[in-house]
Amino acid sequence: MFQAKNNSAICLNQSTLNDVSSVLSPSIIRCLSDISEMDTVHLSVDLVSAARRTVGFLRSVNECQWLHQRPTIIEAIRRYDEVWMPLISNLTVVGSTPPLVLPPFDVEWVWFCHTLNPVGYKKYCESRFSKLIGKPSIFNEENEEYALMRCKEIWVQRYPAEPFENEVESDSQDPPLLNEDLFNEVQKHKLLYSKFSQPYLYELVYLIAARQRYKGFLYMIQRFGDGCFRFVPAFDILLMLLTHQSYPTAYADDLKDMWENMAKVVGLWETVQEKEVEETNKIWERTFDEPYEKAGGEIAMAKRPIYWEISDVDVNTKYKSMIPRFLLEVCIFVRLNARMKATNGDMKHNFLRLRMVRCHRELKLDKSIPDFSYDSWRKAWHLYCEFGTRGLMVEFRGRGGHCFKGSKLVNSMSFSWNDLLRAPSITLTREIDQVRVLASVTPPVQAPYLLKCVPDRVTDDSGAMISDVILKLNNYRPQKGRWLSRTVLDHAGRECFVVRIRVGEGFWRRGAETPSTVNREDRIIEIREGSWSYVAGSIGRAPVQRKL
Repeated sequence: MFQAKNNSAICLNQSTLNDVSSVLSPSIIRCLSDISEMDTVHLSVDLVSAARRTVGFLRSVNECQWLHQRPTIIEAIRRYDEVWMPLISNLTVVGSTPPLVLPPFDVEWVWFCHTLNPVGYKKYCESRFSKLIGKPSIFNEENEEYALMRCKEIWVQRYPAEPFENEVESDSQDPPLLNEDLFNEVQKHKLLYSKFSQPYLYELVYLIAARQRYKGFLYMIQRFGDGCFRFVPAFDILLMLLTHQSYPTAYADDLKDMWENMAKVVGLWETVQEKEVEETNKIWERTFDEPYEKAGGEIAMAKRPIYWEISDVDVNTKYKSMIPRFLLEVCIFVRLNARMKATNGDMKHNFLRLRMVRCHRELKLDKSIPDFSYDSWRKAWHLYCEFGTRGLMVEFRGRGGHCFKGSKLVNSMSFSWNDLLRAPSITLTREIDQVRVLASVTPPVQAPYLLKCVPDRVTDDSGAMISDVILKLNNYRPQKGRWLSRTVLDHAGRECFVVRIRVGEGFWRRGAETPSTVNREDRIIEIREGSWSYVAGSIGRAPVQRKL
């Protein structure tokens, strides 16, 4: 999201930080969940619904390759500048809500990009129309369709020679560029969706938490915006900020008393200094006593270690034996209490161990206590977990000393996924032996299916395993045919399919008669859905072949 830069000078010095520290005494530290609009600003737009629509809109823009062609963009800018803005200006009454109309898709994209520069957009509107042009709050498909059709009626009536849809050919010669600044704005945001493509962004619980953190961010700017430092928005806060900016009149009215201070917020594509990140972290921690970053709310969005394929529906509609797999992102932060300095002189033998509540018993991630700090939160672990693990445990352990290689459990705490999802800001803080641990998660979302194929026993033509047990159940009738068998397991180790390859025919009897190998062209591969039907221990029959 942001690029780090080490060698630039910044305005915030140590004395300024000391002033901030003195102002933020423990008695006035606020709980983030308690921040209300009385403490900060009144948000006149439903940012939860608006952000959800913003992510969906960016996704649609990303899927429309024709919209990113240079001739298409130039034509869209002309239509926006010469047709749409005069049209919406005539419909707009100062002091009232924006009219319920939406422009064509290409024009709406240009409009969206333009509003992400609030100062430039405001100057453009006031110089051309002597008023700020706002966008209506439309958050459902029915109202969107109505607003689009109403716009089309007005458009056709007022501009009969101007087609409602962008009809320029992508391979046509570039038309003259009328507004280079606006063209650069649109080009700058071409890949915006790549920054907001995480599937959990559609989840209400995440967006509600993001809105609350955005309120906390505005509260922080209100209190410390007079300083000469800049504020770096985290990922979830940035989504709310961009969404707020895309509703220009609401943004201007809500933040009219802190308009100048909002210029100190680092923009989406600006280069950010590492010290600015550190200072934003410190001010947030000293204001709310919790880490600034969280799961789904990082500052520097590094490349994701896993790939989440985004789908509105389950891609599997055929096989009932396959159960969906859900993943969530987890961040664990640790901070030591000041009292630990006096009570625990020797901490080098103590450490924290992270384990899962269910499954993966062999997983043990250790962090030494001296790695953490008394005056700031430190990120201990950043994980992607399956929802089926139910939660995680953090153990406080002590090593036995030079003569003992093992460790002793002193205390432990657990965080269940369900408890975290019900918590404010999807975050929980717990304390164990003077060590504070904060866990944050993202809502679980469906992940790609994970299947594993393992070897199993040879089977006969009927699907029964070759075994004396089956032979006895068949009254010692020989088992006909030989099939190599493989069992397909899902992410939880459940049997989903049995894959069989026919390699032999005939009977096996004690003596000279043995099955004969089938020719390669006569081999059969079959896939049976379901699990084995076990008759004795690990001996069983393959599921019945389903007829298509």
